[in-house]
Amino acid sequence: MNLDLADRLRKRFEEGNPVKIGVIGLGKFATMFLSQARITKGFQISAVADLDYKRANDALITAGYDSNIRADSLNKALQESSIYITEDGMEIAGAEQLDVIVEATGNPEAGIDHSLAAFNVKSHVVLVTVEADVLCGASLIKRANEAGVVCSMAYGDQPSLICELVERIRSSGFEITCAGKGTQYLPIYHESTPETVWKYYGISSQKAVAGGLNPKMFNSFLDGTKSAIEMAAVANATGLIVPQNGLKFPPVGTSNLAQILKPEKEGGIITDEGTVEVVSSLKRNGETISDDLRFGVYVVFKASTEYVSRCFSEYGVCTDEGGKYAALWRPVHLIGLELGFSVGKAVLDEQAVGSTKNFLGDVVSVAKKDLIPGEFLDGEGGRTVWGKLLPAESSISINALPIGLAHKIKIIKEVKKGEIVSQNDVTTPTETNALVLRKEMEENFNGEKNLD
Repeated sequence: MNLDLADRLRKRFEEGNPVKIGVIGLGKFATMFLSQARITKGFQISAVADLDYKRANDALITAGYDSNIRADSLNKALQESSIYITEDGMEIAGAEQLDVIVEATGNPEAGIDHSLAAFNVKSHVVLVTVEADVLCGASLIKRANEAGVVCSMAYGDQPSLICELVERIRSSGFEITCAGKGTQYLPIYHESTPETVWKYYGISSQKAVAGGLNPKMFNSFLDGTKSAIEMAAVANATGLIVPQNGLKFPPVGTSNLAQILKPEKEGGIITDEGTVEVVSSLKRNGETISDDLRFGVYVVFKASTEYVSRCFSEYGVCTDEGGKYAALWRPVHLIGLELGFSVGKAVLDEQAVGSTKNFLGDVVSVAKKDLIPGEFLDGEGGRTVWGKLLPAESSISINALPIGLAHKIKIIKEVKKGEIVSQNDVTTPTETNALVLRKEMEENFNGEKNLD
C-alpha cells in the first residue's frame, strides 16, 4: 500500500528514525515552522543556529519547546532527542548527521554559504531565503544537482504556492495567462525607508519595537522589493515571462482577476501571455478593495474550446465577461506553519516544491534618492535602494547591480533618484561565494527557457 507523506513520516517516528532537521535563522518564519515541527510525528529538530543565542532560545520557547531540553553538542542532541543551539550557522550547515537544513536567515550571502556547506555533506536544503535563490539560483541548483541533493523553495511562502498552482493548471492542459500574488501597494511605497515604514502599516514605532518587528524586513515587503524577488523566483522556476518594465501592481480583487489579468487585445492589461504579476489590495487613492487578495496567490488561464468555457460557467468558475479566461486563487498562505510539507518532500521523496530552472528574471537596484559618491548602499528594505523586477536579458545588458549585492557597497558615481544602479556605479564587491556563483550565472546566461 502506498502511504501518503504524513503516514510515511509517522512510520519513521515509530521506527525511531525521525527526519533530523537543522534550522538556521530564528526569525518569525522559522519560529512558525518550529511550532508545527514540534508536534509533527517524524520530525526531530536537532539543532538551531542564530547570530543571537538568546533569540534562538526565545524562538524555541515561543514555539512551545521545553526550556530544559538543550544539549551542549549536536551528537548529544541526536542521542537524547534534545536540541543543540549555536550562533554559528556554518556549524549546523556542515553537520553530516542532519538530513535537511532549513535556511531562513534572509541574508542572500549567508544563505548561499550555508547551502553550499549543506550540499557538501549531502544534506537537503529548504531555502526560505528566496533572496539567495534569485541572486544566483541557477548556479546554486547546479551545485545541488551535482551533490545529488534537493534545494527546494519553502512551501508556505508565496512563490512555492504559486508554482504549485501553475503546475496543477498546466498538467490539466491549460495555458497560463498570468500568475502571481497579492500585496499592499501604492507607488509612494517605493520611497519608504525603515523610518517611515510603520506609518504606512498604521503601526506605532513603539508597538513595532515591543513586538520585535524588523523594520528593514517589513520595508522590503512594502517598497516592492520582496514582491520583485518573489516573482523573479516564480519566473525562474516556471518559465513564466517577466514584464519588460517591471511589475505594474494593478489594483485587482479576486472577482476581477480573469477580467483584468488577460491580454490587452482581449481588453485586459497583460502585454504577453504567460507572465507574472502582483496585484495590489489598495486602489491608487488608498481605498481597500473589498475582495482583495493581499495575503494570497492566484493563476489566470484560458479555455481551449467553447465546451471548456461552458464547463467554467456550469461549475461556477470565476471568469472574465466573455467566459474564456478563468481564475483560481488561494486567499491566504500559512508562512512557516506549512513549511513541513517541503521538508518532508525533500527528504522522503527527494523532490523540491519549486526550484530554479533557469535565469529569466532578475531584481535590480533602483535609487530611492539621489546617491552621491562615497555613500554606502544598505540593501534590501533600506534607505538607499529598492528592488525592481526586470527580464534577466535586460539586467545583463545594462550591467545592473542585483539587489542581493547592494549591501555595504560604496557608490563611486552619482546616481539620480529613480535610476537603476549599475555595477559600474559602485566599488567591486568583496569576493564571496555569492559573487562567484552570480558571475558564473551571468556568464552562462543564454536567455532561453529550460523546463526539463
